[in-house]
Amino acid sequence: MTDTTAQSIGHQWLEVESLDLEAQGVAHRPGGEGAGKVVFIEGALPGERVQVSISRRKNAWEQGPVSAIARESAQRVRPACPHFGLHAGACGGCKMQHLHPAAQVAVKQRVLEDNLWHLAKVRPQVVLRPIEGPAWGYRWRARLSVRFVAKKGTVLVGFHERKSRYVADMSVCPVLPPAVSDLLLPLRELIGAMDQRDRLPQIELAAGDEVIALVLRHLEPLSAADAARLRAFGAARGVQWWLQPKGPETVHLLDEGGPPLAYGLPEFGVTMPFRPTDFTQVNPHINRVLVGRAIRLLDPQPGERVIDWFCGLGNFTLPLAARVGEGGQVLGVEGSETLVQRARDNAALNGLASRTSFQARNLFEVGAGNLVAAGGADRWLVDPPREGAFALAKALADLHAAPPEGWAPPRRIIYVSCNPATLARDAGLLVHQAGYRCSAAGVVNMFPHTAHTESLAVFDRETSA
Repeated sequence: MTDTTAQSIGHQWLEVESLDLEAQGVAHRPGGEGAGKVVFIEGALPGERVQVSISRRKNAWEQGPVSAIARESAQRVRPACPHFGLHAGACGGCKMQHLHPAAQVAVKQRVLEDNLWHLAKVRPQVVLRPIEGPAWGYRWRARLSVRFVAKKGTVLVGFHERKSRYVADMSVCPVLPPAVSDLLLPLRELIGAMDQRDRLPQIELAAGDEVIALVLRHLEPLSAADAARLRAFGAARGVQWWLQPKGPETVHLLDEGGPPLAYGLPEFGVTMPFRPTDFTQVNPHINRVLVGRAIRLLDPQPGERVIDWFCGLGNFTLPLAARVGEGGQVLGVEGSETLVQRARDNAALNGLASRTSFQARNLFEVGAGNLVAAGGADRWLVDPPREGAFALAKALADLHAAPPEGWAPPRRIIYVSCNPATLARDAGLLVHQAGYRCSAAGVVNMFPHTAHTESLAVFDRETSA
């Protein structure tokens, strides 16, 4: 910490009170100039007494990295990755490796509860036990940047540096599967030997249960020599190469054949084929547990009708169809006709076509009439992107205010969220305007060591409504 900075904050020691959504410590200036001002401190943990080197200053807040620690948190741990930290060139892929994984989950639980209460005045009747899993080697989906650094005559493959557009100089990555982490240095050598090493900006990882797929983004057609290099690398390392010359729709296998890219949901006897650029959960271990818990909480009964909004490839739709039995029916709704057809294909592959149907609809623009047209359902599962499911919640609220004859709302809704703020917004509508109570909610630690908070909430129809 420079002398000028130290003088500007008066060598003040700050008491860290909490973590924000970006995993920064939150403190307030003590007495004196700027008393009470909020200070966001990168690398600080709740309960610690720290000094900070201010890098940004606004009227209402200040921000900067921790520069000294007088009292460490009992939950502070040594990061497992040599590339994690606040130093120049540190990898920006993780933000919480200095915090014990169990404490990370507790922080995320508090983030969920705080959002529900402060944004929506909603408190769940039951706080669910967090869904946790392996803290390392969990990231089976990743987008790795590739840069040929001409001045150094080397290639970098990895995540971006912390708060930078530059690619971190990474040799290992403990959050990737070990077999993929072991590929980082060989990939650098491979790209460095290719004719187009300065025209290959990205490698996307998509691992299935039996296949490691790498998607190479290339800005110009590959030479025959470069294609041969990829084939030799794939054969030696057990990697399936896909090529992406333009947008995601152009992704194709370098060579046809080999095992398909797929993941299984063994509890339900379901296999889910996917393309490497499809959206699938980053963490397959947690996804299996999440699907099982969501369906047990939804508790569909044989013969019931269920709607799965934002169904994607059928990650929840197909297990739901397995659960409702031959007399039941599951409707999956998604915004893309292409994605809907892929979900139909997956249902047929798993012998569940007779229990499922699918519709393509823009779910950010649905209204009350669309819900009535979709037909009644005993239960809903809602799994939206970060934008949430505001239109669905608003349509339910409108139908609650003026219920049409012959239409009944779902008795139970399971809402799977990747953004606690939009979950809270939608929960406010469901609880205060649509006649539901929040029966339960809890976090899903899909992304250990990051500030990303996934969660699951249960909404039940009020019996008096």
